[in-house]
Amino acid sequence: MKLNIIKSLQKNKNIVFLADKIDDLKGKLSNDDFNYFRKYWKDEDMQYVKSTNGYIFVVKTIKKDLDKIRRAAFSTHDTLKKHYKEVTVSGGNSEKMLAFAEGFLLSDYQFLKYFKDADKRRNTIKKLELHGTITQKDVNDLQNLIESVYWARDMVNEPVSFLDAVQLAEEIKAKGKATNYKVEVLGKGKIESLKMGGLLAVNKGSEIPPTFSIIEYKPKNAKNKKPIVLVGKGVVYDTGGLSLKPTAHSMDLMKSDMGGAATMAATIDALAKNKIPVHVIGLIPATDNRPGKTAYAPGDVITMFDGTTIEVLNTDAEGRMILADALAYANKYEPELVIDAATLTGAAVRALGTKTSISMGNAKDVYFRKLYQSGQKTNDKVFRFPFWDEWKSELKSDIADMKNLGGPNAGMITAGKFLEHFVKYPYIHIDIAGPAFLETANSYNGKGGTGAGVRLLYQFLKDL
Repeated sequence: MKLNIIKSLQKNKNIVFLADKIDDLKGKLSNDDFNYFRKYWKDEDMQYVKSTNGYIFVVKTIKKDLDKIRRAAFSTHDTLKKHYKEVTVSGGNSEKMLAFAEGFLLSDYQFLKYFKDADKRRNTIKKLELHGTITQKDVNDLQNLIESVYWARDMVNEPVSFLDAVQLAEEIKAKGKATNYKVEVLGKGKIESLKMGGLLAVNKGSEIPPTFSIIEYKPKNAKNKKPIVLVGKGVVYDTGGLSLKPTAHSMDLMKSDMGGAATMAATIDALAKNKIPVHVIGLIPATDNRPGKTAYAPGDVITMFDGTTIEVLNTDAEGRMILADALAYANKYEPELVIDAATLTGAAVRALGTKTSISMGNAKDVYFRKLYQSGQKTNDKVFRFPFWDEWKSELKSDIADMKNLGGPNAGMITAGKFLEHFVKYPYIHIDIAGPAFLETANSYNGKGGTGAGVRLLYQFLKDL
């Protein structure tokens, strides 16, 4: 869908008016329509009427709640998506208009690649026109950001029959070429020479080789002297390995276990498209986790990239194994900050459900405050958990430096403490297991892959 700025309104179209008060609509509506909306002004945040020319929507914006505006955009889109080609939104506040456009565009996402009747299923809306005080740069930046979110959603929705570790690296490489940022893909031979034991161990049961993608966006006007490193978990499919996932339907959604990789790759893509002046490096370790003939086993001791030995107690705790190698590799860049994103633990879902990601780490409080504020601004929310060293004791092993599993409680925190061991610089861990993939549609986040974390981290790095 294309965003266009227009200078004057045309009456014979579907029009959405954003209004702080009912008097904002005077002169814009017919007397009958104005009286109708005035009568019901206090009842709902959004009202609409249908005429022979289309729909007229009125969205109340006085509360300055941008997410209510995004959700109103979803409702508007839901009404019009199969019947009309164009929609116009008019309002005086650019921030609110952009929020409406954002919700509308996010609502329009569809993953239709595998439907033979995709053309019949496709939404009909081709254009969203914006009338008000809004700049072309704002429009372009939003369009680019949403395209990157779409890409993240596409990757998460793709089955492993297409998006294996090699193809994931190819997708990232193609995006880098299109947007002009660097992507280097390390194959199995190079990964072996680097002795990335965690990534190689998880890959042992697979017939598809692992990949390790290194992304770098470094504009000449970057404000940070040291890079920020973004690490994304790229387990393209997870059976649990020899610790096979035991419960019904527990593997059904495991194509989404590379959601962290999608988040970080798409975040960098959006930063580069919009020329945000920040130097970022992305590290994407990728493999599937299968119970093949040579699969790594509970009881194995693995030597990681940094030399740490790990006693494997459960091969389904595989995400932290591949992330650990990438986090240790990040140290070579002497970064200002290291952030990882991963669909890491069921404990995170049980703690906060599907509407919020979990953060934790040892970075300065100012980073966490800004991350939280970015989540509130975008409604791509994140909530900080404690990260005290008391949880380290649960990772002690009798035969190796560490084990890859903590106790039965606070699994999201012991996983974070495991990862912290490998990072020598300020660190934030984000567990997106809850919101990354939804089985039930949630407004403009839709059903399936949501692109969780992309808008959050884009806003965070832009503001930072």
